[in-house]
Amino acid sequence: MIVQKDYKFYAAHRNEELQDKCRNLHGHRYGVRCFFETHRSGSYSTLFAEFDDKIEPLIKNHYDHAMLINVHDPLYETLCQHTQRTGEAFKLKEFERPTSVENLAFQLFSEITDLGFTLDRIEIRETDTSVVSYTRADWIADSRLFARQKQEGRAPHAVAN
Repeated sequence: MIVQKDYKFYAAHRNEELQDKCRNLHGHRYGVRCFFETHRSGSYSTLFAEFDDKIEPLIKNHYDHAMLINVHDPLYETLCQHTQRTGEAFKLKEFERPTSVENLAFQLFSEITDLGFTLDRIEIRETDTSVVSYTRADWIADSRLFARQKQEGRAPHAVAN
């Protein structure tokens, strides 16, 4: 059985690998739609609150009103230096690769799975008209790709569609 839950958050990011408007720092109201695999053992499979009790704090504490940033982006070092110099702290959600919506899907899929849930897929809405649907098969393939890149000592790159 599939149980669907929706979440949202606001965050800034940039796509430093691109040479268009998205290279600039900008923000989105992200929509996250999770499709959980559940198994019914009685009159219900899972209480919706069981998802919310773990996922809402993850999103609120790490993603909402944060800056999603690749730790290999030169801007990351600048922000860290600014924090050291001024004491002003930014809410940064660190990524090991560019903060494309595909990589955001990988990151959230991984973190939600680490919370003990079994995801069938996750959909990330970046704008009103742009959605990435990311499946368990995508996550497995990307996990293998990123592990291989790390083992070979190659710099992480955006997931190609």
